Amino acid sequence: MLQYRLVPVTAYQQNCSIIWCDSTFDAAIIDPGGDVDQLQEEIAALSDELGVKVTKILLTHGHMDHVGGTSALKAALGLPVIGPHKDDNFWIEALDMQAQMMNFTPVEGFQPDRWLEHQDRVEVGELSLQVLHCPGHTPGHVVFYQAESKLAFVGDVLFSGSIGRTDFPRGDHQQLLASIKTRLWPLGDDITFIPGHGPLSTFGQERRTNPYVADHRFG
Repeated sequence: MLQYRLVPVTAYQQNCSIIWCDSTFDAAIIDPGGDVDQLQEEIAALSDELGVKVTKILLTHGHMDHVGGTSALKAALGLPVIGPHKDDNFWIEALDMQAQMMNFTPVEGFQPDRWLEHQDRVEVGELSLQVLHCPGHTPGHVVFYQAESKLAFVGDVLFSGSIGRTDFPRGDHQQLLASIKTRLWPLGDDITFIPGHGPLSTFGQERRTNPYVADHRFG
């Protein structure tokens, strides 16, 4: 089964997730947005406690608060970078602009070792993560879904009580709503999701109560 530890990072309190397979203890880090020293301490602690070994970096999308620590971690730990979808390449190429816009310290640029497509699979030990391309917040945003554990790592697509903003370049509100309705809801109401910011929730709870995407709003 999938195990995880959340590490909120940066002034944006972005939910960086360290996930691992409890059979092999192979691990991945999802969206290392910054605070790299803190992330390395968490990785070292998990290694000491459980023998967890981080083998890859997974990215949901290219915004700085989700990718700002990628280059440093890649260099320090020798990890491949997987994701997001190639349509977010323009965000990754604009890290300097993003740093200025979001008041981050400039970081080294990077290129993913593997871009992801809808319905790709990413293996972490014996775990298989399904990739769902969910554009709207950004055009290349992906979600990582682990069926057996009933967990989805949704980045900034969906939040408890809210949805991702779409006023950044190439954001699309209607596309975001369609992504949620057609690619997340079919996974089931009992799926717990880890958003990019804020508390966890379930798809069922959001279908009932989220003012932006509750079922009654879709008609």
